[in-house]
Amino acid sequence: MNAHASQRRGRSRGEAREAAAGHEPGQAAAGQFRWTGAAAAARERGAPEVTGHEGPRAALEAAMDQRGAWPGRSPWIRAAVAATPRDAFAPDRLWRWNGRAYVPIDRGIAFAEWAAEVYGSPDTAAVTEISGGVPSSSLSAQGVVVDMLDALLLEPGQRVLELGTGTGWNAALLARRAGSVVSVEVDTELAAAAAGRLERAGADVDVRVADGAAGWSAGAPYDRVIATYAVDRVPWAWAEQTRPGGRIVVPWGRLGHVALTVADDGRSASGWVQGLATFMPARGTDPGRPFEEVREAAAYADERPFTRDLTPLRDDWHLRFALRVSAPDVRITTAEDEDGLNAWLHDGSTSWAMLAAVGDGTTAAHQGGPRRLADEVERGWDRWLAEGRPELYDFGLTVTPDQQYAWCRDAELGTRWPGV
Repeated sequence: MNAHASQRRGRSRGEAREAAAGHEPGQAAAGQFRWTGAAAAARERGAPEVTGHEGPRAALEAAMDQRGAWPGRSPWIRAAVAATPRDAFAPDRLWRWNGRAYVPIDRGIAFAEWAAEVYGSPDTAAVTEISGGVPSSSLSAQGVVVDMLDALLLEPGQRVLELGTGTGWNAALLARRAGSVVSVEVDTELAAAAAGRLERAGADVDVRVADGAAGWSAGAPYDRVIATYAVDRVPWAWAEQTRPGGRIVVPWGRLGHVALTVADDGRSASGWVQGLATFMPARGTDPGRPFEEVREAAAYADERPFTRDLTPLRDDWHLRFALRVSAPDVRITTAEDEDGLNAWLHDGSTSWAMLAAVGDGTTAAHQGGPRRLADEVERGWDRWLAEGRPELYDFGLTVTPDQQYAWCRDAELGTRWPGV
């Protein structure tokens, strides 16, 4: 699981729409894990048995209550979380950002810190693996997990395909509701560790090692499909392996997750954005170059005034989501200094822009590379304004065998948005 932060979908609007609708690097050969209890336990032996996570766990539950994060339409989720503690699915070593780098936190050495990292807050994930100095897997933020399970509209006895086993916690929660769960993980070691945890928890989950982009056709058709890593384009295989009327919940791009319903004729899948969340991409995905590398490699192009206030670019997630739809490969970062609010834009490869506060209340746009990213963002911003400032929940996604497109307010009659 790879989710880091979440903003909960407006329940009244979401439920009304659902009612109206009727409704990680490495590649391995495909295979199934059948670990014995002794073998699974041996893989995780070494750290002393330590208890005392009750305080952080209770604090997380209190935070969930305080923000009203438990969905009323899916009461089974709270019961499943209560019966499936996060710490049972966390590895003995976690990683925490100290402002300069990720540093290890070991259960057997600093248990209190480890437990605090496991339970954190509703919006924070526990980083479980580092690759090349950056996170490559995590125990997802509890608020995100709950939100996505709610969006799945899972009914007792249904068949579920999960893409991205990760630690196994999400699969264990699914198993408490579903009839059968197949979980696909591309990383052999992660799959083995998750299979062991699931066995010890008594969760009936079929863990397979394969590339999640291809789904798992041997178990199709599924009633529900859920992915735990972000994709820019939803693989058609996921829709193809879902029955007509079935539901697919997937993190779309870098900002949100969508719930798609497969059409009765099986030729498309469409649905609304459910909320904000930041997920890691699929393993093996090129993360692109950081801003400084892109700027150093791309020739300086031009400078011009940027006439609008940057505050919405930092604070308005509805605008941020609309910009993600119109320019999906543009990464936007903001920070404030003594001169004011600044923004850095880049596409991870060839082009960059910097919206720099000058100090007299104005902003200058500096751009480089073949694309004019400040111009692209400004056009997307203008379109969002022209559409009446739609909320992120006004957007949806349609997937067919040949194309994928976003729309605003209505899948058939609403405005299509380019860029996806």
